[in-house]
Amino acid sequence: MEIKTTSERMYALLVLFDMHTSFYSKAILGITTRDAHNRLNTKANHVSWLAGSLVEQRYYLANMLGISGNQTAHKLFENHQGIIENATYPPLSEFNEDWDKISPLLRDALIKVTDEKLNEEIDMGFEKMTAYELIAFIIYREANCIGQIALWRRLLGYEAIKYD
Repeated sequence: MEIKTTSERMYALLVLFDMHTSFYSKAILGITTRDAHNRLNTKANHVSWLAGSLVEQRYYLANMLGISGNQTAHKLFENHQGIIENATYPPLSEFNEDWDKISPLLRDALIKVTDEKLNEEIDMGFEKMTAYELIAFIIYREANCIGQIALWRRLLGYEAIKYD
């Protein structure tokens, strides 16, 4: 499928975005709610937090590009907060529904984003970066978190993620 972006800089990021869009659902497929909360006696982020933080991140980016809305579990992730000890996170199916809802809207916004918008400076509080740099970082982080979920699949005894 050919991708035609308003800004040439967005082409490679859109290729990765599309991959992550399909990999996400495959990564969480079949993981029970109990297993999704299992940290295997470590301090590592569990699957539920990883899955929800990815959805929150897509909504954050969509908001930045003019699309309003939040995921259903927004309160558990707002302001980039980390995992909340002893919290019960929603079932992965709920995160997947929100992922499926925001992804096409965000994809369209990423296709249409202009160089002017990409060059805007964003103050993250601890660092300043351009909107393009933030988008690139977020798409990098998606790969990282999906990879963590894929590892959790194996550690919890599930089959490896299927990339077909």
